[in-house]
This record gives sequence, structure tokens and C-alpha cells, in this order.
Amino acid sequence: MSDNFTREITPLLMEWRRTLHQKPELGFMEYYTTYRIGKELEKLGFTIHVGVDALESASRMGVPDDLLLTEQENKALGWGVEETWMEKMRGGNTGVVATWDTEKKGEHLGLRFDIDALPIKESDTNDHFPSKQGFRSQEEGVMHACGHDGHTAIGLGVAHFIAQYKDTLTGRYTLIFQPAEEGGRGAKAITDKGWLNDIDQFYTGHIGINPYPVGTIAATTRGFLASTKLNVHFKGVASHAGMKPEEGKNALLAAATAATQLYAIPRHSGGPTRINVGKMTAGSGRNIIPETSYMEIETRGETKEINRYVLQEAKRILHASAAMHDVEVTMEFVGETEEIECDDSLVPFITQACEISTYVTEVLPYAKVSGSEDASFMTNKVQKNGGRATYMLFGTELPYGHHHPSFDYQEAVISIAVDAYIHILKGGMSHE
Repeated sequence: MSDNFTREITPLLMEWRRTLHQKPELGFMEYYTTYRIGKELEKLGFTIHVGVDALESASRMGVPDDLLLTEQENKALGWGVEETWMEKMRGGNTGVVATWDTEKKGEHLGLRFDIDALPIKESDTNDHFPSKQGFRSQEEGVMHACGHDGHTAIGLGVAHFIAQYKDTLTGRYTLIFQPAEEGGRGAKAITDKGWLNDIDQFYTGHIGINPYPVGTIAATTRGFLASTKLNVHFKGVASHAGMKPEEGKNALLAAATAATQLYAIPRHSGGPTRINVGKMTAGSGRNIIPETSYMEIETRGETKEINRYVLQEAKRILHASAAMHDVEVTMEFVGETEEIECDDSLVPFITQACEISTYVTEVLPYAKVSGSEDASFMTNKVQKNGGRATYMLFGTELPYGHHHPSFDYQEAVISIAVDAYIHILKGGMSHE
């Protein structure tokens, strides 16, 4: 049943992936993406929830300003998004939650797929597969450089399986197409809406991260770090750099001081830590004492407590740098993640479920990672309420790493992931 289904739906998976790849959208601005997902799910017969029905709007973090939101909304309308749909999403309320109740006794399974892109200009060289095949991003400076176009296609493939085999399935299914994963901004808003409150088993995962052969999947991951994302503004006083330098208060120097000193935060004995200054802008001209500067910073730690240590040290350094140069500093918290501890008890279940798959060739018990994931809010909520949760990896070659302008993956991994999820769903039925 599943092998035939996966083979037959593969052309559609590729079509969805390539279409979405050409129209990437940043977090909380995935209007076109949400619309395309929602229309497909609606056609299949799912009960769909969009906008404030899908997420707790007040729990969103790092929402773009109104000007950017309006610009993307108008662009999405030009791409064919219906006005009735846009009204549900306006103001950055993107993402879809789809539910299906078989009305037969069984467990409640939740699956999450992230849908946002990154602010990266995609490579246009002929050795870059999307460029060579004609589906490179049409949005300059925005790119699916982390595989979320594939994740969305995977989710739609799973949805098609549920709809097609509804008469043989049991229990309930909640499919979450989450906005704004990048920067740890969207999952908490979905979680706070209550979608994870009564999930028995929760599954999510990622294409790549580790370069495994296509056909290899990891049933669990170890090493995701808790993280906090900060936007920092320094405000000084502008002055003529030649005639009155003593009257100026240099915001650029405050940011530069902070940038160098943040990397001097002592490591923690309790586990790994990270600090990164990803963006810094300042000043307006060579003969003007810089009045303003801006930084985008993130901290990470193996646990929430260790991340809190790095964050406190970062805040201390930021305040000290401002005081050194006699400028003001303000900080905006725009994202966060928690650590993830997958349920090892799902390893034998996933392994056994995928044994009969002709697509999945190997199931690793776990994969070691070191990034951060806001799906942590979802996994931790499920586990807190007595359910089981895991974060999987789906193998592919990675000539270039995630978040690189030439990032790409072997498209066959999309079919592998769909088939793995299908066997997990079927295994859950037999388990019942």
C-alpha cells in the first residue's frame, strides 16, 4: 500500500517543492505558502485552521514591522492569494493547522512541518541544482536555504495519505505547518494555542543537518541547544568628527566593543555554549560621529539554565559597553528555543515500523546535532502532558551546509521522509 502510494505521489512532491522554492517567504510573512498549503488541505477534506485560529498571536516573537508585512501581503495578493484568505492572515498571522478525526478509537498523532525561508541570496551558478533546473528563488535576497520547502512538501504528502486511506486509519491526526522557525519565533505561538495539549505521539524532523546517505533516517536526535535571540540598539549623539568630536557619543564603538567582548564570555562547565553576533550596522558617514548602531545576537546553551548564564553575561557586556562609551542601549527579545530530549522508547517502534519500507534503508537510533529548534516547545509540551515525542533526521548529501547560498539536497529524500511517516502512522495503528 505505502510503496505504491509513495511512488505515485512523488511527482507531486517534486512539484510542490519546486513551486515553493521559487516563492520563498520569511517568517510570519509566509502568506503565499500558507495559502497554497491551506487550499491543498481544504481540497483533501481536512478541517483547517488559519490565522488567529491556528496560533496565539500575542505569543509570536520577532514579528516584522507593519511596512514589511504590508509589502509582502500585497506581493502575495499579486501571486494569486485570495482576499478572503489574506484577511485571515493579515498582520503576520501565517501558518496552518489541519485536523482529521477518523472517529475510530486510536491515538492522537501530531506532526509538525516548518514552512519559512531565510534572508539569503540564492546562488545562480550552473552547478547549483535549482538554478540549473530553472526553479531558483524568484525573490532576490530570500531563499529556502534550510530545506523547509521540502518539509512542506513532505507534510502535504502525508496529508494526501491520510485522506486517501482514511477508511483504514484509526485515531486522530493534527498536522502543523508552522511559520517562523528560523530565529525560534513561531512554535511557541502554536503551542500556546493548545494544539499539543492532548497529543499521544508527536513527530517532526529535518532534511539533512548531518550528511547521511539517502534512505537513512535517524529516529531521534541528541544535542539541540536552548537559545535566545536579541536585537540590540545603541543610541548616542551625532557630532562633526573634525570640529566637535568631544561632543559626540559614539554608538558604533559601543557596538564594536560589545561584539569583541561577547566572544570572551567564559564557557560553562555544565555543557556546551554558543554566542554569535550575526549582524551589525552603524553610522551614516565618514565625518560624522555615529549616533546609532544595531546588532543581531544569539546565545545558546545545552540547557535552559546554561543558556540563561550566557544570556546574563551577554546582557552585562552590552550594558557595560554602553556605559563605556556613554550611550544608551535597548534590547529586544525576538526568539527563543528550549532543549529537546527525544523519547528513546520510540526508537524500536520507528525501526520496526520502517523495516518493511523499500524506501527507508537504515534507521539510526539517534543522530548528534548542535543547533537549536523551536519545535522544542512542542516536544516538551507533549512530554509534560504524558505523551511521547521525537525529532528525526532524513539523510541526504550536503555539498553545501544549511544557510549557505548554494544549499541544496537530494530531492529523493522527500519521498523517503513521506514513506517513513506513512509507516509510522501505520505502525501506530497496529500498536493500537
